[in-house]
Amino acid sequence: MSLDGTRAHLSGPGDLPPLVERAARTARHLGFPFSCRPEQGRLLQALAAGAERIGETGTGCGVGLAWLVSGMRPGATVVSVEHDPTRAETAAALFAELAPEVTVECGDWTTIEKHGPFDLLVLDGGGQGKGGQDDTPADPLRLLRPGGVLVIDDFTPAAGRPPLFDGRPDRARLHWLEHPALSAVEVPLAADLATLVCTRKHDR
Repeated sequence: MSLDGTRAHLSGPGDLPPLVERAARTARHLGFPFSCRPEQGRLLQALAAGAERIGETGTGCGVGLAWLVSGMRPGATVVSVEHDPTRAETAAALFAELAPEVTVECGDWTTIEKHGPFDLLVLDGGGQGKGGQDDTPADPLRLLRPGGVLVIDDFTPAAGRPPLFDGRPDRARLHWLEHPALSAVEVPLAADLATLVCTRKHDR
C-alpha cells in the first residue's frame, strides 16, 4: 500500500482502466488513502497477463485488484484477501459481476494459503516480512508454482548495497533478494518507489 496511492489515481491524466477508476473512487469515498500507486498498478497489469492463477493479500478497496483484473487473460482466476470486514465487503461488491473468476475474501493474509499455489502472488497486506515478529514472511515454496512470480511493493529505491532502512541493512528486502528459492530483482518505478519481483526457481 502507498500513502498517497488513492489520490494519485484520481489526480493523474485520466487514462485509467474503467474498473481501476471505479475502485479508486470507492477508496476515496471510504476515506482509504493507501491504494497502490498507478506505477505499481501498471506493473501488476502487465504481470497478470502471464498468469492463470493469481493471488493478492491486502485488497484494500480493490484498486490493485482492479489493475490485476484489467490485465488478466481469458480463463485466468484471482483471489484477494482483506482483513478489514468493511473494505472486504465493499471490494467484493465491486467485483461481484466477475465472480467466480474474481473472488474477495475477508481474513488475515494467511487465508491466501488455502488457494495456492499461484502463478502470480502480490503481497500487499501481510506476508512481506516488513512488520517484525508479527509479520512472518510468506513461504514461496508453498505459495508459488515453479516459475511463479512474487511481488512485494512499497520500497524506496536502493542507493547502494546492501540496501538500507533507517541506516541499517534492510532485512525485509534482503530476505527476498537473497532467498535461495527465488531469483529476485528490484524494479524502480519512480524516484521514490521500487518493487521486488521474485521468480520461484524450478525444482531440480
